[in-house]
Amino acid sequence: MRPIRPTLASASIAAVLALAATACGPSEDNAGEKPSTPASQSADGKITIPDDLKDRLKERGIDLDKWKNGEWKNWDKDKWLREAKDFVNPIIEDLWDPDRMRDADKPPEKPVDNDISGDEGVTDPTPAPVNAQAVKAPYHSNAAEIGKVFFDGPEGSMVCSATVVKDPAHPGKSNMVWTAGHCVHAGKNGGWYRNIAFVPSYNDGAKPTADLEKAPKEQIAPYGVWWGDWAQTSEQWISQGAATGGQGAPFDFAVIHVTPEKGGTGKSLEETVGSALPVDFDAPAVPKIDNMTAKGYPAAPPYDGQKLFQCSDKPGRLSIKANNPTMYRIGCTMTGGSSGGGWVANGQDGKPALVSNTSIGPVTAGWLAGPRLGDEAKGVYNSVSKKFAGQ
Repeated sequence: MRPIRPTLASASIAAVLALAATACGPSEDNAGEKPSTPASQSADGKITIPDDLKDRLKERGIDLDKWKNGEWKNWDKDKWLREAKDFVNPIIEDLWDPDRMRDADKPPEKPVDNDISGDEGVTDPTPAPVNAQAVKAPYHSNAAEIGKVFFDGPEGSMVCSATVVKDPAHPGKSNMVWTAGHCVHAGKNGGWYRNIAFVPSYNDGAKPTADLEKAPKEQIAPYGVWWGDWAQTSEQWISQGAATGGQGAPFDFAVIHVTPEKGGTGKSLEETVGSALPVDFDAPAVPKIDNMTAKGYPAAPPYDGQKLFQCSDKPGRLSIKANNPTMYRIGCTMTGGSSGGGWVANGQDGKPALVSNTSIGPVTAGWLAGPRLGDEAKGVYNSVSKKFAGQ
C-alpha cells in the first residue's frame, strides 16, 4: 500500500525571502519554548530578519542568504534536515505563484506497491469503492476549513490537502492546520520538506483547469497564502514512515502553525476563512460510527488537483501492525493529492469534528485509510498550541 502520496512536479523559482523560520519538536518537552520572532517588512519593501531567527538558521547549518538564493534546493543527505527540532521554513515571497501551484499537481512518475499481505490484527473486508463527489462551489460556502498544502521535496514540488482546526490557546483565532505527517516529513529515509504553505479554498470558484491558466492569484488563492512557521508530526512517522506508508502509517498526522505570506490584515487564519473544526481525540470505535466524510484535492488521474472532492462512507478497520492502533478505512476513489485531507464525523457532542486524515490507499484507488487519533496525536496538537499560546 502507499500513502495517498503528495503529487509532484519539477519546478523551482528564485524569489525574495520575506518572513520567518523556526524549529520544532513533536512532543511537549519543549512546549514552553518561545517561537522565533517573525521578520518584518517596511513600507519600502526592506526585509528585517531578527537576530534570533538568523541564529536558529545558523544552528541548523543554514546561511540565510544562500538559502534565499537557492540553497533550499540542496537535498544532499547532510543538508536534508531530519530531526524533529530541525524544521525550518523561511518564507519566500511569491514563490507559490499560480503557475507553480498548478505545476505541483503532476502525479508521481512511478506507482508504489499496494501489497498489505504482512498486515496483522483486525482488518475488515475491503470496502466497496465510493465514487468521489465534487464539492459544490464556492468552496468557502460549503467547506471553508479545507485547502491545499504546497511544498518542495527532492523530486520537485508537491501537494497535499489540509484542514483548519481550532486552537485551544486562541479560541476563535486559530492559525493551526491539520494534515498528514508525510506531507511535512519524508519519514525514516528523509527529512523535513521545504517551502511549506497552505492555501485555503484553493480555486474557490471551481474554475476549469484551462481557465486557471489566465486566472489572477486572487481567484486561485482568495484568502491568501499562509506559510508554515512551525510544523510537528509524530516521532513514529519520523522513525518509521516510508513511501509505501510503512509501520508509521497509524501515526501519519501533522499540525502546521501558519502565518500570512505578506503580513495580512492582522486577522488569524480562522478569522480570515470564518471557520475551524474541533479535533476529536476520543472518536468512537468503528462499530459506533455510521458515517465519515473525507475531503481533499485529488491530483493523480483521473483528477488534476484543481477541484475539491469528498467521499462519505461507513468506516471499517485496517491493521498495519498488531501492536499499533488500527486505522479507519472507507471506500473512496480519490487519489494522490487528497493526502492530509480531514475526515469528519459527528463527535460525542453530536457536532462535526475532525477524527482522522487521509494517509494511505491502494495504487488503483477504491479506498482510503487514515489514523485513529489518540494520545500521540493529542500531544502533537497541544504542543503546537502551547508554543504559540503567548502570541
